[in-house]
Amino acid sequence: MEKQKRMRLVVYLILGTCFWGTALSWATAQEPYTIVIKNHQFNPPQLIIPVGQKIRITVDNQDASVEEFESFDLNREKVVSGNKKIFVFIGPLTKGTYKYFGDFHQNTAQGVIITQ
Repeated sequence: MEKQKRMRLVVYLILGTCFWGTALSWATAQEPYTIVIKNHQFNPPQLIIPVGQKIRITVDNQDASVEEFESFDLNREKVVSGNKKIFVFIGPLTKGTYKYFGDFHQNTAQGVIITQ
């Protein structure tokens, strides 16, 4: 019975190390990527990110009206309430250009993510 307890403890330690190692790599490896919505436009209009990494992007809607971060290229669609922030997780991506737009103001709210 004691051997089973030790084995269980070893398994828990291994799983815990994997979980916390992944969490710490996310916390330390990520640069702060932010897209601001203001006057129904995305700023910056071009966001450059590294190839092959998981990325968290903060979308900060500084307009009073609702907007949507939508991208067919990235397979993402998320509503951003007025004066609120959301997070969008993408990647890892291959080298290329990925378009996104604001569904409620498609004429002005447009941008691209470029991976290099």
